[in-house]
Amino acid sequence: MALPVGDQMRWWGIGLAVLALILWSLGNVILPFVAGAAIAYFLDPVADRLERAGCSRVLATLIITFVAILAFIVMALILIPTFINQLAALIEAAPTYSKQAQDFLQDKIPALMEPDSALRQTLNEIGESLRARSAQLANTVITSAFSVIEVLIFIVVVPVVAFYLLLDWDRMVAVVDGWLPRDHTETLRGLAREVDQVLAGFVRGQLTVSAILGTFYALSLMLVGLQFGMVVGLIAGVISFIPYVGAVVGGILAIGLALFQFWSEPWMIGAVAAVFVVGQMVEGNFLTPKLVGGSVGLHPVWLMFALSVFGSLFGFVGMLVAVPMAATIGVFSRFGIKRYTAGRLYIGLGNTDQD
Repeated sequence: MALPVGDQMRWWGIGLAVLALILWSLGNVILPFVAGAAIAYFLDPVADRLERAGCSRVLATLIITFVAILAFIVMALILIPTFINQLAALIEAAPTYSKQAQDFLQDKIPALMEPDSALRQTLNEIGESLRARSAQLANTVITSAFSVIEVLIFIVVVPVVAFYLLLDWDRMVAVVDGWLPRDHTETLRGLAREVDQVLAGFVRGQLTVSAILGTFYALSLMLVGLQFGMVVGLIAGVISFIPYVGAVVGGILAIGLALFQFWSEPWMIGAVAAVFVVGQMVEGNFLTPKLVGGSVGLHPVWLMFALSVFGSLFGFVGMLVAVPMAATIGVFSRFGIKRYTAGRLYIGLGNTDQD
């Protein structure tokens, strides 16, 4: 005998709560699998196009994998050494920048730089700490994010997970479709299509926007002549998936570096600032509307709230999935509101005959 709908919903709710608890307990262990699934989802349309062109699913997956490996090798040989060198040089130069800031404050605001003042003591402590522990700081930053074993696991597991998920993506979708309750199949398929549009609008669109912005910022800052411009530009591009944060963090970091490097050339400082102004204008007026569009349909405040909640619950993994999950919740919320406004609870018994 089939369970009543209310009992089924209760058991489904319990199952989802248990799943959320398991994911929360796993933490960053599931990061390679989340990353692999995101890559497979991102590349599935490419595989579908290759299939329509006459390739089998296996051949399409192999072609995509080969191109991805080739691109990674080129990036590793060209970009990664430059990035690491600039990052190390930036950390080594931090004490010098601290000394320059101290000299500037002493020249412009001497009252704040008296020998016994708290500001002078603080700057001295920062400079000495950075000078004595610059190498240790770089090592700590790297090892605190991932241990060597975790990095190796990430590098190995992500491509393998992405390969097998991409290979079986259509089959998995068909299996899940076969689990849908038959009386509500079309409704659930419609919701799934809307969720797919939302996720495609964000995941594929935002990754493309981030790549374009990171390339633009890095190249522009390097052309302007800013030291460590490649590092700053790539950082700004990578974190631009968080609304406004990429441009703000990158702009502050770049302008701060420009103040030290181009202090006697204010027009160069303006050029550095102009890079981020132009980047934000291009992103807001062209890239985001064209590549992301309004399919996500989330208010910036709700986006920041989702990032805070998912980040606090699931760490870095939560930050990665926050916006797609919030957009998915938004799809189901809009569906629930639509059903509510069409129902008797909202319309009332007295208005049912007026429609």
